[in-house]
Amino acid sequence: MAPKFLSLLVVTFSILLVSASSIKASFSGWQAISNLNDPNVVEIGKFAVKEHNKRVNALLSLMSIVKGETQIVNGMNYRLIISATYALAAKAESNYRMVVWDKPWKKERRLISFKKIA
Repeated sequence: MAPKFLSLLVVTFSILLVSASSIKASFSGWQAISNLNDPNVVEIGKFAVKEHNKRVNALLSLMSIVKGETQIVNGMNYRLIISATYALAAKAESNYRMVVWDKPWKKERRLISFKKIA
């Protein structure tokens, strides 16, 4: 009886360990955004551009969202690659990588980073 119980205990513990790892991965890893045109995602992109413009006194304008990922934290991190252009530059689009932390239920949102990429 003891060997069967011990085997069952080991199997159960293994299943719990694998399940916990999967849950942790989904809460700490980055997940691709499937719909880059989702109004909330576009709003996050516009927010990032607006905050960046305030910080560096720029006139950058969002053209499109090229790629995006989310990460569940104490709120939600959005890591987006956007295409943007300066209002005074004729068709000079560049790509930027930005991260925004959002906690909508507390109406908190912060621009974490905003960098031009090649």
